[in-house]
Amino acid sequence: MRYRREGGSYVVVGETRVLDDGRGGTVGGGPGTGLADAVDRMRRELAAYRRALPDRSVAEDGLGALARAAAADRAPDPADSERMRHSLLLVVAAVGSVSALTAPLDALREAVETLAPPCP
Repeated sequence: MRYRREGGSYVVVGETRVLDDGRGGTVGGGPGTGLADAVDRMRRELAAYRRALPDRSVAEDGLGALARAAAADRAPDPADSERMRHSLLLVVAAVGSVSALTAPLDALREAVETLAPPCP
């Protein structure tokens, strides 16, 4: 799969895929909806990436922690925010060098920063 940058986002080149069919994510509009959608997308893209990744299990564990945080039906407290940012760092460290995963990783980072903004 190849990506090309258009404006501020990446698009898939030479392949048609459904990334979001409207049936995934969380129901309602709770605080973690955007994060849940970003985690789901990252999980799909990671599963579709078939090359060997030595830290794939680390990325999957980090995504699991982010999914649990997204499922919480409340705004995160400071400790939750710190755990979410730590989980994001684990995912980035595990797959950040894989260019095919750049777009979903960017979306995941944006979702975490929206729900748990960085400390000033």
